[in-house]
Amino acid sequence: MTLSEAINKAFGSNAVLKNEITNDFILEGLAPLESATKNQVSYIQQDQYIQGLQDSKAGAVLIRESIKDKVPNHIQPLIVDNPHLAFALLSQLFAKGDFIARPHADSKIDTSASIAANVVLGKNVTIGANTMIMPGVVIADNVSIGANCKIYPNVVIYRESVIGDRVLIHANSVIGSDGFGYAQNALGEHTKIEHNGRTIIEDDVEIGANNVIDRAVFGETRVKKGSKVGHSCVIAHNSIVGEHSLLVAQVGLAGSTTTGRNVVLGGQVGTGGHVHIGDFVQVAGRGAVSKNLPPKSKWGGHPIMQLDEWMKFYVSLRRMLKENNKAEK
Repeated sequence: MTLSEAINKAFGSNAVLKNEITNDFILEGLAPLESATKNQVSYIQQDQYIQGLQDSKAGAVLIRESIKDKVPNHIQPLIVDNPHLAFALLSQLFAKGDFIARPHADSKIDTSASIAANVVLGKNVTIGANTMIMPGVVIADNVSIGANCKIYPNVVIYRESVIGDRVLIHANSVIGSDGFGYAQNALGEHTKIEHNGRTIIEDDVEIGANNVIDRAVFGETRVKKGSKVGHSCVIAHNSIVGEHSLLVAQVGLAGSTTTGRNVVLGGQVGTGGHVHIGDFVQVAGRGAVSKNLPPKSKWGGHPIMQLDEWMKFYVSLRRMLKENNKAEK
C-alpha cells in the first residue's frame, strides 16, 4: 500500500491532509523519528521533538502547519490539524492479530520443558529447556520463552513477547498487552492507538503476581536483566526498566518512562510519562516522579523533592499540626 492510499483509507472523514504528497512510496509501517526508515511514517505532536527531524531517515512525518518549514527536503511533510489523531488512525492499518491462529503450529518446545493441563499455545511459540508452564497459562503467537523459567498459573503472554532465561512470572500477570493510548478529536471522541511493538523481559527477572507490562506503540517495552518487579505493578508502553532494579508493590510507570540500573522504587511510586530516572536512584514509597532524576540521588514526596528535604518538611508539618492542635485546646 502506498502512502497516499494509506492516508485515504485511514483518515476517512476523521482527518484531512492539507498538502499534496509529492514523494509517494510503499508504506511499511510507523516508527519514532530516531529509528524510522524511508518507508515509514513518524509524527511530531510536541515542539520539543522538532530537533530530531534533521537526523531522521523517515519517509514522511505528520506535523502541524506551523512547523512545516522545519521539515528537511528528504522527508515528505504530512500537514494535519492533529498529528496525534492522524497517527492513531494510521496505526489501525498495521494492527496485528493477538491470539491463536493455529494452536501449536510450528512451535518449538524443548523436550525437558513441562507444560501443564489447560495451557493454550499459539503458533511459532518457542519454550526452552527445563521451563515450567503451569495450568491456565495462555501464550500467543510468536512468543519466545527461554530456559529454566517458571510461568505460574493464569499468566497471559501476548504475541511476539520475548522472555529470557531463568525468568519467574507469578500468577495472573499479563505480559505484552496493549498500552493505554488514545487520540482525541475535536468532538472529544477517543481513537485507539494500536500498539504494534513488543515486550522483552531479559534474563533473571522476577515479576510478581497481578502485574501488567504493556507492549510498545512501536519498538519495545523492556525489563532488563536481574530486575525484580513486585506485586500489582504497571509498566506502560515503551518504558525501559534498567538492570538489577527493584520495583516494590503497586509501582506505576507511565508511558516511555526509562530508568538506569539499580534503581529502587518504593511501594506505590508513580511516574509521569517521558521521564528518566538515573542509575542508583532511590524513591521513597508514594513518591510522584514528575521530572528527570539525576544518578545516585534519593527522593520522596509529592511533589517530588530530595529525600532529606522531604523528611525535614514532613517533620516540620507534623510539628506545626501539633502546635495548632494545642492552640485550639
